[in-house]
Amino acid sequence: MQEMTIGQLAGAAGVNVETIRYYHRRGLLPTPPRPTGGIRRYPAAALSRLRFIRRSQALGFSLDEVETLLSLHDGQTCATARAIAEHRLADVGRRIKDLQTLEGALATLVMRCATSTGKVACPLIGSLMDESDVTGSPGA
Repeated sequence: MQEMTIGQLAGAAGVNVETIRYYHRRGLLPTPPRPTGGIRRYPAAALSRLRFIRRSQALGFSLDEVETLLSLHDGQTCATARAIAEHRLADVGRRIKDLQTLEGALATLVMRCATSTGKVACPLIGSLMDESDVTGSPGA
């Protein structure tokens, strides 16, 4: 693959040009030199790096974590990368548990609505109007 302009790189990576500039400012993507009177050209490695950043973000890594992962790829140890991934995995587990709690609460409310008869107030609306926690989790 030949070198690309910033617009070509953005198109190939599926990002906005301003995203690339932001990654330059954050130090996530090196800025290629500008030839005198010319346009900067990005090597194929820049596209690979951008795709790495995007895939990492899709897995829930913050840009700070992506920066650390990139520095690890650039020559440090795998143990640190594993620790970052383990932290992310634990976070995902917590979020799944929270979503399962939310799913249970919503299922209960939907069931209450389905079983209510006559001219009574909607149990779902009533539960949402009540100041008590609908999910059943403390402090939510």
